[in-house]
Amino acid sequence: MKNKITDVFFDLDHTLWDFDKNSALTFNLIFERNKIEVDLNEFLSHYQPINLKYWKLYREEKVDKANLRYGRLKDTFNAMQVLVKDDKIHTLSQDYILYLTTHNHIFDGTIELLDYLKPKYKLHIITNGFEEVQQHKLNKANISHYFETVTNSEMVGVKKPNRKMFDHALKLANVDVSNGIMIGDNYEADILGALNMGLDAICFNYHNETLDSNIKYVNHLLEIKKFL
Repeated sequence: MKNKITDVFFDLDHTLWDFDKNSALTFNLIFERNKIEVDLNEFLSHYQPINLKYWKLYREEKVDKANLRYGRLKDTFNAMQVLVKDDKIHTLSQDYILYLTTHNHIFDGTIELLDYLKPKYKLHIITNGFEEVQQHKLNKANISHYFETVTNSEMVGVKKPNRKMFDHALKLANVDVSNGIMIGDNYEADILGALNMGLDAICFNYHNETLDSNIKYVNHLLEIKKFL
């Protein structure tokens, strides 16, 4: 693999940028600002699976950005049987995006891995995240300079696993599919999306899923060194 790969494509959230940790810190901040009195751990236990459900619907073009941002909060408060008025939910939704990049924890091994890969390969980002947020994450986490290109779903008009996302990223990077590899946490969007269009892939198994035996995966980012 090392001989043919020239370009490495990374997902951002849950792969390099520790979304769950940063998101929890953001909710703690905006709940204090908006005087929402709920137990944060209980909120997150409901929110995290609901958020994943909404992102799957978003990837499948079944909800738009506005409904994702509102619905994931509305459904979480409903699940907790906590009454929060719609205008407050919209405020929380806006504040969440506004303050999300206040916290920019990255996964253990991120900098060491990028320092290891940068002299050997051209590095890129392919993300389904919102355009106005993702670049801030890269900048504020001080990792933007590692990447040659950033492809996000809003510039392409579709989301991973749609092959148009990967085609756009490959074209932007000016690299053939046989010379690239995708690294991401989401089995459907990142791994199957890449493999189904001929792009090699490594799963960062952040979610501890049971994967098919033919899928290359790591449990820690630095394990990627054994493949690249």
